[in-house]
Formats: sequence, structure tokens, C-alpha cells
Amino acid sequence: MPFFIHKYNYFFIYFTKRKVYMDKYIVERVLKEANYILENESTVRDIANIYCVSKSTVHKDLQDRLRDIDIALHKEVDRIFKHHIEVRHIRGGQSTKEKYLKL
Repeated sequence: MPFFIHKYNYFFIYFTKRKVYMDKYIVERVLKEANYILENESTVRDIANIYCVSKSTVHKDLQDRLRDIDIALHKEVDRIFKHHIEVRHIRGGQSTKEKYLKL
């Protein structure tokens, strides 16, 4: 289990084999994004719009940085991501259908 040391607005996340340095605001943003996706099961695009960051930033936060911060929370978020991948083709078909119904 990692432990955190807060010093000069940085979180030093120590692991047995490597050190990870993250700014405090990045750690807070990652945890907010993770909690939001768990509460609402929203997509990466929705989270990017809410937190005013790019989709690639959200993806990096929730796939890479969250793993370094909290592995249990990362597993829950990863479960939601896998569900989104499974239903991606259905959602794409629904949005195309709605698009042509509006015309």
C-alpha cells in the first residue's frame, strides 16, 4: 500500500520499487473524477466537459495516475470502462438513429 507525504503542494507517492511525484491539484482532480464516474457511471467525454480538461487527460488520470494513487478505486473505475467498451457499438447506433430522426 502506498503512503503519501504532503510537502510544498506535492504528493510524494512512495512504492517499493519506484517513486511517483504528483502535484496536489492533480491528485485531487484524479480522485474527484474517479468518484464522479463511480457515482454517475458517466463517460470520459462527460467528465472532460465537467472538469474542463481534455478526454486524453481524463483517460490518463483514470487509467495511469489513479493506479498509482488508489488501486482499489482504479479497479472499480476500470470495471466501468470495460462496461462502456462493451456497449460502445450500441450507443453509437442509437446516436446515429437519433441523428437521422431529427432530419
